[in-house]
Amino acid sequence: MQANQLPMQRGWGWLRDGLTLWRSSPALLSFLAFGYILILLVISIFPLIGQPIASLLMPVLSLGVLNGCRAIEAGRKVGPDILFSGFKSNLPSLITIGGIYLIASLLVLLITSLFDGGGLLKAMTGSRVDEAAAGDPSFLFALLVAVALSTPVVMAYWFAPLLAGWWKLTAPKAMFFSFYACLRNWRPFLAYAIGLLIFGGLLPGIIIGVVGLVSPMLATLLSIPLPLILIPVVFASFYTSARDVFGLPDEAGLAR
Repeated sequence: MQANQLPMQRGWGWLRDGLTLWRSSPALLSFLAFGYILILLVISIFPLIGQPIASLLMPVLSLGVLNGCRAIEAGRKVGPDILFSGFKSNLPSLITIGGIYLIASLLVLLITSLFDGGGLLKAMTGSRVDEAAAGDPSFLFALLVAVALSTPVVMAYWFAPLLAGWWKLTAPKAMFFSFYACLRNWRPFLAYAIGLLIFGGLLPGIIIGVVGLVSPMLATLLSIPLPLILIPVVFASFYTSARDVFGLPDEAGLAR
């Protein structure tokens, strides 16, 4: 696989292009984004097996969202069922990617237990953590360790579903090339992260805060549509980043 090396400012462009893509088909893209989230949340509710199954299916549904984004950009008319198109494309590798991601994430949490006695692990698995434990320096240090260790895990996962689904790579190869592509493009990813922080957090917070000084009710109403726009745009930006870094395979390779 050839991963393009992009300039830093291109990371900002991923968000802009994601917004443009969402505006092309807001209903479908919103359905794909929130459908993806809802399905994984519902599956996760089931005790013991829910979260592992959700992790295994995450790459499969991710590929469905990416297929939808690609269809929208190409002007193809597709229905909501494209969310499940990942089940038709290299399914064993996609599920394996989910399994590797799950195991790596659990290992990261287990390592953090060496620093905080398992506090962060309990918090991430749904157990309640009291305020005193959450404010303990060891808990905060464990959180920093988790961020540092999980970063390469996320890098290995970022492009892996589409590499497995569109280019039919095996799970290890897909995750290797995903990590390499992210490392090669750390500058645009840094710009992308800063853009998310500004436009997804700071700027909306400032606007809602200012409006809240004038009318708390209006500020509450304003806060409702923001996630409805921001979340699909972020999902679309996943696609635009992948398109820029790896390009697109032949149209015949797109799952239908």
